[in-house]
Amino acid sequence: MASKPSQTQGKASSESSKLQKKTKQVSERKVRSESDFKERDLQRCMEEITDLILQNEIPKAEYVSLLNDYVESEFFLVDGDSLFITCANEVTLQRGQNLHFFYLVERFLLDLTSKGAKYIIVFFKDAEYLYFKNPDLVSLRQALIMHLKKNTEIPIHTEFSNCLDYSWQHFLKENYPYFLIVSDEGLDQLQTNFLHLFIIQTLSSRINVVLTSGQESDVLRVYGYHIHSVHYHQSFFKQREATVKLYYKTLMKNLKELSTKASLSVDDCPDLEVLTAKVHKKLSQFDKEMEDLRYIICIITCSLVLEMHNKVLESKTTSTTQKYMNTALTLQETEDLMKMYCLSVVFLHHLPLEQRARVRFIDVSWKKEALRFMQQHKLCEFFVLKHLTTQISWKMDFSPLPDLSDNLLWKNIAFYYEVEKGPGFDLDIGTIICKDYELLWKHITALSESYNTGPPFPLRTTSCCFLEKECSPSRKDSASKLAFPKPGLVPMENAIVNEFTGDILTDLPFLKSDDPVVISLKKQKDFDELQHWHSGKPLSDDYDRTHADETSKSPKALRQQQKLQAYLRFYGESLEGDLSKTIVAQADPPKKAYTDGKKSKKVQKTKAEIIIEENKKRKKTEEEDKEKHQWATLSVSIEMKIKENMTSGIKYLENFLKKCLSASVKCSAELAALNVCFSLWQEHCRTEGKTEKNLNIAAEVMRRIHSLIANYEHLDLLKESEFHLIGKCLCDLGFDNLVTSLKYIKVSEDERKEPKRKHMEYSVGMGSSRFQLQCMGHFLIREERKDPDPRVQHFIPDTWQRELLDIVDNNESAVIVAPTSSGKTYASYYCMEKVLRDGNDGVIVYVAPTKALVNQVWATIYNRFNKVMPPGLTICGVFTRDYRHDALNSQILVTVPQCLEILLLSPRRQEWAKRIKYVIFDEVHCLGGEIGAEVWEHLLAMIRCPFLALSATISNPKHLAEWLRSIKKYWQHTETVLAQTPSSFTPVKKGAKEKKSARVQNISYEVKLVMYGERYNDLEKHVCSLSHGDFTIHHYHPCAALTADNLERYGFPLDLSLSPRETVILYDTMVKARRDWPKANELDPEVFFKDKIVITKAEARCYETKLKDELEMWIKQGNKKEAKEVLEFLKPHPTYSSETEMRTYFPHFVEKLQQINKLPALFFLFNIKRVEHLAEEVCAFLEEKQSKRQIHDSEKEEQLRMKYKKMEKSLTGQNLTDEAKVTRKKEKYFVLDAGLDNIRKRLEKISEIPPDCTYANWQAIDNASLEKIFHRLRFLRKHKILKDLALRGIGYHHSSVNMKGKQVVEMLFRRGFIQVVTATGTLALGINMPCKSVVFVQNSVYLDALNYRQMSGRAGRRGQDLLGNVYFYDIPLPKIQKLIKSNVPELRGQFPLNISLILRLMLLASKADDKKDAEAKVLSVLKHSLLSFKQPRALEMLKLYFLFSLQFLVKEGYVDREGNTTGFSGLVTHLHYYEPSNIVLVEFLVKGLFHKLCQPSETKKQNTFSRDVMETLVLVLAHLFTRKVCPASAVHSRRKFYQSKVFLEDLPEDFAATLHEYNCKIGDNFRQFLQIVSTLADMKQEYKLPLSEFDFSSRRQPDSQLASHLMSCDKGRTAVSPFVCLSGNTELNLLHPETVNSVILRTIGITAANIPVFHTKKYDKQGRHMPLNAYVLDFYKHGSLVAMEQDNAIHEGEAYNLLKDFGLVLKTIRTSLHELCDNENDNVILAFEQLCEDYWSKLEKV
Repeated sequence: MASKPSQTQGKASSESSKLQKKTKQVSERKVRSESDFKERDLQRCMEEITDLILQNEIPKAEYVSLLNDYVESEFFLVDGDSLFITCANEVTLQRGQNLHFFYLVERFLLDLTSKGAKYIIVFFKDAEYLYFKNPDLVSLRQALIMHLKKNTEIPIHTEFSNCLDYSWQHFLKENYPYFLIVSDEGLDQLQTNFLHLFIIQTLSSRINVVLTSGQESDVLRVYGYHIHSVHYHQSFFKQREATVKLYYKTLMKNLKELSTKASLSVDDCPDLEVLTAKVHKKLSQFDKEMEDLRYIICIITCSLVLEMHNKVLESKTTSTTQKYMNTALTLQETEDLMKMYCLSVVFLHHLPLEQRARVRFIDVSWKKEALRFMQQHKLCEFFVLKHLTTQISWKMDFSPLPDLSDNLLWKNIAFYYEVEKGPGFDLDIGTIICKDYELLWKHITALSESYNTGPPFPLRTTSCCFLEKECSPSRKDSASKLAFPKPGLVPMENAIVNEFTGDILTDLPFLKSDDPVVISLKKQKDFDELQHWHSGKPLSDDYDRTHADETSKSPKALRQQQKLQAYLRFYGESLEGDLSKTIVAQADPPKKAYTDGKKSKKVQKTKAEIIIEENKKRKKTEEEDKEKHQWATLSVSIEMKIKENMTSGIKYLENFLKKCLSASVKCSAELAALNVCFSLWQEHCRTEGKTEKNLNIAAEVMRRIHSLIANYEHLDLLKESEFHLIGKCLCDLGFDNLVTSLKYIKVSEDERKEPKRKHMEYSVGMGSSRFQLQCMGHFLIREERKDPDPRVQHFIPDTWQRELLDIVDNNESAVIVAPTSSGKTYASYYCMEKVLRDGNDGVIVYVAPTKALVNQVWATIYNRFNKVMPPGLTICGVFTRDYRHDALNSQILVTVPQCLEILLLSPRRQEWAKRIKYVIFDEVHCLGGEIGAEVWEHLLAMIRCPFLALSATISNPKHLAEWLRSIKKYWQHTETVLAQTPSSFTPVKKGAKEKKSARVQNISYEVKLVMYGERYNDLEKHVCSLSHGDFTIHHYHPCAALTADNLERYGFPLDLSLSPRETVILYDTMVKARRDWPKANELDPEVFFKDKIVITKAEARCYETKLKDELEMWIKQGNKKEAKEVLEFLKPHPTYSSETEMRTYFPHFVEKLQQINKLPALFFLFNIKRVEHLAEEVCAFLEEKQSKRQIHDSEKEEQLRMKYKKMEKSLTGQNLTDEAKVTRKKEKYFVLDAGLDNIRKRLEKISEIPPDCTYANWQAIDNASLEKIFHRLRFLRKHKILKDLALRGIGYHHSSVNMKGKQVVEMLFRRGFIQVVTATGTLALGINMPCKSVVFVQNSVYLDALNYRQMSGRAGRRGQDLLGNVYFYDIPLPKIQKLIKSNVPELRGQFPLNISLILRLMLLASKADDKKDAEAKVLSVLKHSLLSFKQPRALEMLKLYFLFSLQFLVKEGYVDREGNTTGFSGLVTHLHYYEPSNIVLVEFLVKGLFHKLCQPSETKKQNTFSRDVMETLVLVLAHLFTRKVCPASAVHSRRKFYQSKVFLEDLPEDFAATLHEYNCKIGDNFRQFLQIVSTLADMKQEYKLPLSEFDFSSRRQPDSQLASHLMSCDKGRTAVSPFVCLSGNTELNLLHPETVNSVILRTIGITAANIPVFHTKKYDKQGRHMPLNAYVLDFYKHGSLVAMEQDNAIHEGEAYNLLKDFGLVLKTIRTSLHELCDNENDNVILAFEQLCEDYWSKLEKV
């Protein structure tokens, strides 16, 4: 019976266990399903992030210049792991070549550093786990971190775990870097995900991102793909933040597991901590006396790896171990491998880099067993390196870190012992090498505990092969010898070649005349500039090809000409008012420089002169009486206006004072205004009582007192009673201390001591000096001259402006640096007037950087000058790339630099060029710009006449002036030589003799530097913050942008000036920060300006300087803490709002500016689309405001309209022809007509825009002028939008707006009608649009120091605003700090030469009429580049570049051996904008590829071509011209394209083959150039690491036969960096486009951009293909600009400009082909004709 319960119990327990098992299975399935669901959710989140980056951001990334301006605190971030993988994947790098890798890293970093960049490198701790699958990389990464930390001054951060850490996010907020340089692709998908998380986190932190892919650099700049952070990134990341953190946690868990598995598979170590402990033990046992880091790491690593390998071989427990043993090396084999490794380490220690660079390239790989053991070795090395960082007490030299091992050297040693060593070939290692090797092995043996290592020799005890297969390095070397022919130049006989390069010709190798290369030179006919050598047709140059609008004699053309001139004058009036002046040419020579009348000698006056003088006095008296009467009439009304509205009333008074000439009348007006203002102040004080007083009224009272004392006291126009009035005003204001200094007023001692209670009611409550600085700083009197200069009308020039006029009178040159709106352009117009006055033959050229500025100057000239010209001549002409008008038959030519260069380099325009008397270069700082900067250099070098170079923003003007003086010295010498040499120029026209004499007139060769730094108006900065829908405007003190460290290093920036109010704020803050300040009393405003009634602007500036000096002295004297407090106190604390909020409330901010009277304003952005959008949003805001008000009137308006229609119909139905009917219905008709007119007026009143619903100022312009301006818009695509915006007082301005549209906005803004303009940077470059306020709306990479100064300089209209305002709207505070304190970039020389320019120079020299003159110009361009100024090595390099460019032109038949242009030179020079595409195009023509392609369609009508032919033709041309490259990862985007194909297909095979042939030819030529120019390299620097400057050449070459044998390859390595040679690279690698910059010798000054190799396929440094954007071909297929933005990721405006450029290229090619060919029915000509028509018809439609 007992068994039953037990059975039952057993059964129950069995069922229970089954149930538990089942429950567990269900639970596990549930957990697994939940885990799977969670994993899918996480994976989906990661896919969304990847899609955002690859599909949305990277395709739209802008390719921009990254390093525009930098100072001490301006910095960006570099992701260390992105830098690591970019350099580790470099195409030229062989894996395991550590020193080459470190060279690449340092070269990249030095390139940034040398261009002024400040940056921080960050390595995240968690990223380490990404590399454990590749132990050689994890070891290399650790060595890199240690090297950068220990051996460079770059700030390295390794304390952050990952980008999601709070500490990292806090670091970003505190420092706000400019951008982050990061890779978009890792070594595997896990690392790619890691990087994508980093990118999206960075963008969400409002920090921009720059991709490493496609990053390039030239002599001056670094370019990269820039992704701008927008609010969407913040919201996107915020929505997914929790999921992202969970995903990251999962990712790190997986990575740690993988790292453990990887280490287990390599060294069978159960835990990484065990390995760490073993390393610690080894280091503790090691002899601390050894200091050589390379040896220490080698000994510990080898000892550790041998010991661990031995333990693995001894244990046979795990299956993993057994599997490992089956493929593992034996212990003896590992010892052999380690012995060879130790020998390679000793070689590294002793061999100089010069010898190592000749290492043999072994084209064979290690066996798998060896590789496995080597990875185990590298993992141990990583732990040794990591543990060494903790050994603080151990004195070590960390300089060997970049060169711990050399895989190719190790492989060479193995190859020698496996293949080469044998009987009769046993090379000696060398005594020193042998000794160190034995020392290493001795230490390794001593540290090995668990087993005994063998003796150091023999080096090989086993017969195991560690290498896969045999390969003889000698065969590779012999093949390489064939690839490097000896350089040889084709001899030339040319004066320019001899003159420019004569000093180096003797050292160069030349080919003999019977050399096959010389014999095989292409024989071409001379290229004549007048007729083509082949067709005999007249040839056009670039000037002829530009669209002309020349005058003809037809009535229609004359009417058009009259309309144009009338419009230009109308446009010019909007710029300066009516300043028209008639110029009469004079026969007499120009007057000498103006001198003051005081200095001139007294001459006895004639009777006639006495009569004239008396008449002038009488006329002056009459004018004075007239003005007195006028004032008597106006005085009452002006006083009433001041009382009604003080601001507008005072403005009315100021206008009267400007027009008035009589000092007595002015004095009376000022006294009357003083009385009115003071009575207003008294009334205000009585009304306000004890509440806060409006000190603006008191400031106006004091302003009138200033004016009276400064302007009329010295003229004795003020009577005693008036002084008493002034005294009473001062006393009542509380300034009793000032009264004693007034005339006629005496104050007794008792009165001084008397309490001031009786004046307390009207007192301002502060001292007189403080009041003047704080409340009326912008009213302070400027030091302006009162004596007019007869040379200039309409204004009285300042002293520095008179100096400019003297320079022009003396025919001198000058560099003029003065702030925007300071009046530096007046000298330009005086110069024009002088040339116009001196006769009809002279020409003055005005060079402006943009077409918009050209049009502005053109209009100004038409408005300023009138002159009766001889038939065929005009006053002014223009010449731009796509338009010219009266260019060569005018006295003033306004043009852009490229077009003046065309004229000066044209052999046919020499006679015109000799007529040039002056050249004015406006915005000359464009000399340092990105595009076309070298053209400015060429012009400054070529012109022989004096010049004026104007700019507001040059940081090194002395250097520029010095360079220009060197050019003028050259011309002074050349002119002397030319004057003594009979000219080769034969005059063609009569009168040429006179022109020749005019050319050698007395011209000064002096170049003066005129610098003026004082702005007329102060600028005050403000920061805007949004809170609860309302804006608060915080004053931003300029000193708040500084740091104490910045002040200590650099002092105050030169252009950081304070307004008087800001000076007082600085003083008060200094007192607050330092209570014991000894100079607090001395620098108190009341003490410093003791009892001064009138403090001038200059005196306030002096006070500012004293305070600045004192603050700097604090830091020097150890009060840095107090200085920091001062700067901290001055910082504003605005509230932060999201980008979306700021964008939504933007119209409210504009409204706020209107309320505080800060309009008109310019709002600067850097996104064309957003410029238009914001303008339309402000307009919509005003329309909505109006619509809310008109809701009640809408029904009434509808009723009135119905009634109006009925009455109008009734009125038109009246037939009044019958007299009887007229009599009967006359009264009724007039009643209807009057009623209709009344309804019309009522409707107009209802529909008119209320004054507070528009920013337009209708008093600023009359209706006729407004209609005249709007008439210009009638044919524009967006004319209605622009007009509707203008009627609301709004406009927008950017590069893609039609010229007429831009001019309408400019004119209406200048006239004061439009008050709000949103604009891009195109408005900043010289366009005359001064305003009251400037607002920076958008942060951007383009918002740099240069643009900030150009844009902010628009604020403050001279003559209208005494104070300009700058507002920062949604700009981060750190960025504001950088903008205010950043220096403008220095002007540095560009690389000045290219093949097309050299061909153009040779064309000028060989075909010019006056060859001596032409040769002098050519030599000036060649000799005087800014790059080579005071740089003899650079000049020598340019000479070699010139020679080898000529060699290519000679070999290709463009130039003969005498330097004459031949063959297709014309076509190449016409397309000089696009080198080397122009040369490649000619190659395609010569090979007949276009003839092969352009076959007419058989099915269609004759001489037409199929769509396929046209599209293929566009495909070929799109590969050559206006190319736009996409980032490499854009190819992997899963974006859906709707109309465009986006990525351009490859060239057709025959075109690609011809292109390859061209590249081979150019490659051979320029490879020889690089071989020879390498002799100019600074080899001392080449053997040093670029950044750390560790020298690898200082070692003595040891006496080792083995070393000499292993390093015996010296061919093809002359022009390649010795560091790069360590990976087996030779000169054959020089011309691969993606590797040139990292292979070439870095000190010769040549980059990939200077070598005219043309590769249609572009690759980044990691070898990834970067496709071309197919926008041209796509547009040709679908004709849609919308698709350009939607699919091709190019903004419509930018796309239109690019497509237009391509269209101009088509026109150039078409015209050239017509001139080249004598057969008009040639298929190629017809095909290009058809393509041109089709393309432009599509472009004109959009």
